[in-house]
Amino acid sequence: MKILVSDPLHEKGVEALEQTPDFEVEVNTSLAPEELIGVIKNYDGLVIRSSTKVTEEVIEAADQLKVIGRAGIGLDNVDIPAASKRGIVVMNTPDGNVITTAEHAVAMLMALSRNIPQATASMRAYKWEKKRFRGKELFDKTLGVVGIGRIGRIVADRARGMKMNIIAYDPYIPPESIE
Repeated sequence: MKILVSDPLHEKGVEALEQTPDFEVEVNTSLAPEELIGVIKNYDGLVIRSSTKVTEEVIEAADQLKVIGRAGIGLDNVDIPAASKRGIVVMNTPDGNVITTAEHAVAMLMALSRNIPQATASMRAYKWEKKRFRGKELFDKTLGVVGIGRIGRIVADRARGMKMNIIAYDPYIPPESIE
């Protein structure tokens, strides 16, 4: 099975593909849309992230394509109806970035509560304004989480670890099932 990786992918992901018997993997992350249309006919599988747009034109040119794998959650860059019409399986990795995304949200929460962006700018301007940028502790503060899916639950869990009070809302989840 010949596989094209058309977006930057972590080296461990590429290695896992390369170590799979019967997989011939080619990485080319610099293809323009018209170039992808020109070469896709040679591949059985396509691995993408966000940059590659798998349009109806790409799918029509994909004579032997069997699968499109999205390293990430969203599939807005794949024409799913066109792929389905051709019998091409489209899959994603819905849990691939949830921890990273949640931890990034918590990092931003901490940075903002401690005025880190402002203090960094001040330091780069060769100032020392210690009293101006003390910030606030997160301990015993209340965090509102809107959307308590996979990412929201991890954010709430990390915030609980800092002894924050959590208020959560999700229009798709019954209130009694939100901890």
